[in-house]
Amino acid sequence: MNHFRTLQPSQLNRAEFVAALGDIYEHSPWVAEQAFERLSPQQRDDIEAVHACMSQVVADADRTTLLALINAHPDLAGKAAVQGELTAASTQEQAGAGISQCTPDEFQRFTRLNDAYRARFGFPFIMAVKGSDRRQILAAFETRIDHSPEDEFACALREIDKIALFRLQAL
Repeated sequence: MNHFRTLQPSQLNRAEFVAALGDIYEHSPWVAEQAFERLSPQQRDDIEAVHACMSQVVADADRTTLLALINAHPDLAGKAAVQGELTAASTQEQAGAGISQCTPDEFQRFTRLNDAYRARFGFPFIMAVKGSDRRQILAAFETRIDHSPEDEFACALREIDKIALFRLQAL
């Protein structure tokens, strides 16, 4: 059992739980709301149990809701990053991968790939960037842009689940 370092979710009421974990899935507090209802108080203190439950909440959602979840994520090195409009977690994740230190050429490449990816799939490129650098991210971008729309939709959801786990482990 892996416990949270900075909070004890079993001691939180529903509103406090959602306030603390509502952005684990980017701008999607509905995931935390449903997880609170599904988890027993003792399960709420176990990172893996919370992650498994939240992942299941997402897996149980309909396609329209899932597309909204995917679209809640910012483009990597996109306008929101440049304008300082990312969530604190997204800012840290992108900075940790060195995206904030892109050269002008790399930034143009990110912009071109973001635009092409969004035009092809109708949602942003999602990647759990922790442990990756900007060159690895660009390489993944170029590989994944050739995926089928269904494969990439599923891949985006897997990456979102990875991001959620990293965010939970940071608490």
